[in-house]
Amino acid sequence: MRGRFLAVLLAILPVYVTAQPTSPPLPPSVRASGEAEIQVKPDLAKLTIGVLTQAATAQAAAAQNATQLQTTLDKLRAVLATSGDIRTVGYSLTPNFQYPREGAPTITGYTASNTVEVTTSDLTGIGKVIDTVAQAGANRIQGIQFTLKDEGPARGQALRQAVREARANAEAMAEAMGLKPGRVLLLEQGTPAVIRPVFRAAATAASAPTPVEPGNVEVHASVTLTLELQ
Repeated sequence: MRGRFLAVLLAILPVYVTAQPTSPPLPPSVRASGEAEIQVKPDLAKLTIGVLTQAATAQAAAAQNATQLQTTLDKLRAVLATSGDIRTVGYSLTPNFQYPREGAPTITGYTASNTVEVTTSDLTGIGKVIDTVAQAGANRIQGIQFTLKDEGPARGQALRQAVREARANAEAMAEAMGLKPGRVLLLEQGTPAVIRPVFRAAATAASAPTPVEPGNVEVHASVTLTLELQ
């Protein structure tokens, strides 16, 4: 009896179904991209300078390297004065092996390498820096790089130009379809990148300073814009 009563009770009770919320349909829209690239003068330079020495023993290679690098650093600090900074970026002391056709390899000596990175705001003095360290004992000079102390203003300018281009492209497409552009639905930023020029030094006589042309720094920005259509 009890089971029949429960079945009848369930049959007459109203059933409530919770309606699932539905997302509103997306409005008609148009999606366009924009890019911009501006060129600005660099105001900072970075240069990698190193000393590599070889000797029969590890102690001799390290000592010779330390002496040679210290002489280089003393000359370098005198040239840079207050316009630059020096930091160590690498050091190694490794054995040199000789590999015979048969038998185990043998150690023939040791190589010591010490590398520093020089940062300076005096771009006109880069050539003098290179000549000074080369004469002082540096035998590895590479990786010159021109950049900006603060990339923010240049990046902001590039982004503004990219947004204007993206909006103009979106409006042009809307008008081509006989529609009017409306509010901005979505704005996505790409990854702005700073492209630094490659160092080029022309061959000159030993008495002439090494010529260095900083060129321009190119700042690139890209965006994607979605506009509502009316």
